[in-house]
Amino acid sequence: MFVLLLLAGALLGGYIVLTQTLFKRSKCKGNAGMAGKTVIITGGNTGIGKATALHLARKGARVILACRNRDKAEAAIADIQQETGSTDVLYMQLDLASLKSVRCFAETFLKTESRLDLLINNAGLVADGRTEDGFGIQFGVNHLGHFLLTCQLLDRLKEAGGGRVITLSSMAHRWGHIDFEALMVNKHLGTGSYSWQFFQAYCSSKLCNVLFTHELAKRLKGTNVTCYSVHPGIVKTELSRHVSLWQMLFIEPVARLLFLDTEAGAQTTLHCALQEGIEPLSGRYFTCCTAQEVSARARDDAVARKLWEISERFSGLS
Repeated sequence: MFVLLLLAGALLGGYIVLTQTLFKRSKCKGNAGMAGKTVIITGGNTGIGKATALHLARKGARVILACRNRDKAEAAIADIQQETGSTDVLYMQLDLASLKSVRCFAETFLKTESRLDLLINNAGLVADGRTEDGFGIQFGVNHLGHFLLTCQLLDRLKEAGGGRVITLSSMAHRWGHIDFEALMVNKHLGTGSYSWQFFQAYCSSKLCNVLFTHELAKRLKGTNVTCYSVHPGIVKTELSRHVSLWQMLFIEPVARLLFLDTEAGAQTTLHCALQEGIEPLSGRYFTCCTAQEVSARARDDAVARKLWEISERFSGLS
């Protein structure tokens, strides 16, 4: 009996520690007005993106869901409209695995929308394979597509005054590594038949997100646009939909017990969108609604600059 009580106590203690560290919840307290402002959210039809869209729509923003799947986007819009009463939520087609699609989206947006106040680079995946342009899917979708999208919309963000770019990264960036020689030759951050191999590539793509934000902030100095990278927490989303069945059998019970729901996962994104006075923290990495330090690799000026230059070349901007 004593052994069982000891085991139960250890399990309870472990659960409490985990919920206060890896799975800690936070709450956005920012309350900037959003009426009359326009927001783009990539992957806004599900998960953290949808939870973010719902909150911003409730605050009166014009919310554009930039998504690949029209049916899922329209279903999400119907849900958001029903919950918020907003009639200012719309879908625009965007496939981040296609640089042509990114350019078409930007061209259409710039022709049809007069302002942009907030760009939330939210979409992401864990998978293996290649994009339409031959890049590793995680490098192409998680980083390169968002890089090109941001660059093409920066002028419109500057026009609005006080625009912000928020890019969802992950604590997984700490395990990332970028081999630039291999990237130039193979156009991917890693690949292989085993899921741990493309999970490593996922970590590296999240490192790209932090480095991109770090370099973007430097290039935005002297403008009225700021940028932030975000770890949303460990959230139960569709991110792991491409993992194997046996991994899903392991992940699902843990996810049900410990992972944050999407509303909790949206809080740090919302903090960076709505908190006033964080402009001096442009380029920083946020988690639990607080700016946090990153690894030395993730704030290396030379690496961030080299990634930017290669991304310009790959995306046709140079």
